[in-house]
Amino acid sequence: MLLVRNLSQIATPTGRGAVRGTAMRTLNVIKDGVIVIDGERFAFAGRESDLAPSVRSKIDGDFDARGATAIPGFVDSHTHIPFAGFRESEFNRRLQGETYGDIAASGGGINATVRATREATEEELVQNVLARTRTMALYGTTTAEAKSGYGLDVACELKQLRAIRTAAASSPVRLVPTCLAAHEFPPESRAGEAARQGYVSTIVGEILPAVSEQNLAVFCDAFVEKGVFTRDQGEAVLRAGAAMGMTPRLHADELSDTDGAALAASLGAASADHLMYISDRGIAALAASDTVANLLPATSFFLMSDRYAPGRPLIDAGAVVSLSTDCNPGSSMTESMQTVIQLATLRMKLTVEEALTAATLNGAFSLRMADEIGSIESGKRADFVLIDAPGYLHLVYHFGINLVSAVFRDGRRVAP
Repeated sequence: MLLVRNLSQIATPTGRGAVRGTAMRTLNVIKDGVIVIDGERFAFAGRESDLAPSVRSKIDGDFDARGATAIPGFVDSHTHIPFAGFRESEFNRRLQGETYGDIAASGGGINATVRATREATEEELVQNVLARTRTMALYGTTTAEAKSGYGLDVACELKQLRAIRTAAASSPVRLVPTCLAAHEFPPESRAGEAARQGYVSTIVGEILPAVSEQNLAVFCDAFVEKGVFTRDQGEAVLRAGAAMGMTPRLHADELSDTDGAALAASLGAASADHLMYISDRGIAALAASDTVANLLPATSFFLMSDRYAPGRPLIDAGAVVSLSTDCNPGSSMTESMQTVIQLATLRMKLTVEEALTAATLNGAFSLRMADEIGSIESGKRADFVLIDAPGYLHLVYHFGINLVSAVFRDGRRVAP
């Protein structure tokens, strides 16, 4: 067993399920505590004086935390990391006043990433995923969802998902795969409504069956938005995925109110993501369900938008709220959950406690893993982060730097 000692503080949400409402502000905070790890799991977290002799006698390793604070490893439950190419020139064009629509019309946007990802080899995508997960780990992430969605045909969607699976074997971050073939219509399927519906048929009849047969995804996602997939098309894709064993997730109400949050709740989706334009009906639907409101404030920030998802109203209504980076090359090029927590507090009015809960235990719940990860508690997987600070409030108070001094996943140090 390994003893992690000399901790200034342990700060963690608790439980093996979702946390809602005012309970999101409740952390178990232990001053001058210790953590004991038995193999891949926590055996104890608390005051050293409460450590049972039977546990103490089995300790054969020691780690000096040097006054750091221990928090659970971050769970980043919405990313698009298996992509090729960057779009920094598009970012610079937006800084100079061009709109996303202008850029897309000139061949940029998602189409640019689709071209680069189709051209990349599977091994190149594996290495790209590993590079991004190494950065994620350095900033405290121990589990991340990873979506396809830049292939948009049978071969390339499978290539992305295989790259996630291959990378997962050596990634410092635990990876959970999602099939997002319904991310956008490929260039060859945009000639009209019949062509678009033909691609929906390809997803349902070819892509999802191949993904299911090869067991490449835990979740199935769709982007329901004006100009992309209609509500009916998104529902058809998600119901087909669910019939093949993939739990639904949904890009919802990102650019307009498409009633996506209510659709996600009606389908029993694991999450409804983005939600910048969610309606009161959508908030009520999520509050009455177990579908997680997964908020991505870095996307609003990166797109220079003043519109953020209504985090405060969602929490006050009783919805389960999580936070994620949305790491992707076009609208949120960051792997840092610390940045996301800072934006959630400063721009969406979450408390630090709520943001930490959203970035850990509630994210784990949205991945159907809250019984295993997301908090520092005996029996759970030993995923935790040491931050160079006397307490968890420094996650927001001391902004713009990386506070992480050590990251452990399954009881093993994975960064730095």
